[in-house]
Amino acid sequence: MALLAQQVISRTGLTPTYSAAAASTTVTTGDRSFLHVKNTNGSSMTVTITSTAVVDGQGVTDLVVTVPATTGDKMIGPLSARLFAGASDGVSAAITYSSTTSVTVANLVI
Repeated sequence: MALLAQQVISRTGLTPTYSAAAASTTVTTGDRSFLHVKNTNGSSMTVTITSTAVVDGQGVTDLVVTVPATTGDKMIGPLSARLFAGASDGVSAAITYSSTTSVTVANLVI
């Protein structure tokens, strides 16, 4: 899984750089971390962020977000470490996409 570089939003503004979605990626979690997904494909698609949290012995459901077709544009987050940090490194969230055709993503942090 490729780690998407975090891009910091500043008071003077940010022109984000988007990369083509891969079948699976990771992002650094945090209370100010967001994933921006753009879908120009003719079909809607879903983004799944794997939850690693456990409450009272029960796993928390993964976050699944549908991004509409053609002009779909979703800001997803914040991606809290309490919910999404992976066990292997304690900071990276695992993300999968139902389709990667005509889908671009950016990892943003404020």
